[in-house]
Amino acid sequence: MRRREIIMLLGGAAVSSVSWPLAARAQQPAMPVIGFLGSESPDLWTSRLRAFRRGLSEAGYDEGRNLTIEFRWAEGQYDRLPALAADLVHRQVNVIAANSAAAVAAKGATTTIPIVFSTGADPVELGLVASLNRPGGNLTGVSNLNLELGPKRLELIRELVPAAAIIALLLNPTNPNAETLLRDYQSAARTLDLQLRVVHASTERDIDTAFATLIQMRAGALVIGADTFFISQSKRLAALTVRHAMPAIFQYREFPVAGGLMSYGGSLTDAHRLVGVYTGRILKGAKPADLPVQQSTKAELIINLNTARALRLEIPPALLARADEVIE
Repeated sequence: MRRREIIMLLGGAAVSSVSWPLAARAQQPAMPVIGFLGSESPDLWTSRLRAFRRGLSEAGYDEGRNLTIEFRWAEGQYDRLPALAADLVHRQVNVIAANSAAAVAAKGATTTIPIVFSTGADPVELGLVASLNRPGGNLTGVSNLNLELGPKRLELIRELVPAAAIIALLLNPTNPNAETLLRDYQSAARTLDLQLRVVHASTERDIDTAFATLIQMRAGALVIGADTFFISQSKRLAALTVRHAMPAIFQYREFPVAGGLMSYGGSLTDAHRLVGVYTGRILKGAKPADLPVQQSTKAELIINLNTARALRLEIPPALLARADEVIE
């Protein structure tokens, strides 16, 4: 073989050895993208996002290694959710993970991209799924019992303040679950033979007005309805309840941690771990219509003893014994 032919042959082999890995990399499938749509602020989601990522990891996915997550946050402003959902659809994400109100917006934005939700409401009543066992369509997710536990919060505050003649309920009228919340609390109040008065707030100024109304009506205790805006206002709500000597209970742990008296609700971290698991299964090929809505059955009672002392309340030993966490 001539010297020139040998050089050309070796040169061709070298080019082939370089181009083959490049071609192989070009043919590798793109890393899947999850669109995470939240109706709150990201600083309120630290523990829930950690649980969501843990669920993804259980399903074989880790952010940065074999998937990407695109976050969109409404900062407690529900009217921003449709545009944020549309943006994720335009981005052509593989799956959308969303909490209750955000899931409603996501459902309105797409009928093809799978959506995995977490909600404290009845997902059938919200119109998210056809049934719990057979969701149908492109949605499935986790129900975390929080609406079912609403009446229980009323029982707990009555147990703590049995002499309260009037118990107030704070609701956000812009929340899609507001009517369901009100109906369930009113039914529980009738069962317990309690006077329930409703006050509304959807802005910081509304909260101040609501507390002025509470004082005028001489409410003996307060139940804060489940709502993402109220979560973002946990410190403000906690401070106002202490300032006005108003025993109060909320759904979320953020409230007693911020100085509020008590919280009782389904475990949001457990629910979001399950959302992560389902999201991973869908990335592997499962269809939402074939995945029954899961029930997160873990509930947590958290009591802030320092606040109880500030309010001059004696926590009944039986109630204290049932607490999952006591803050001192």
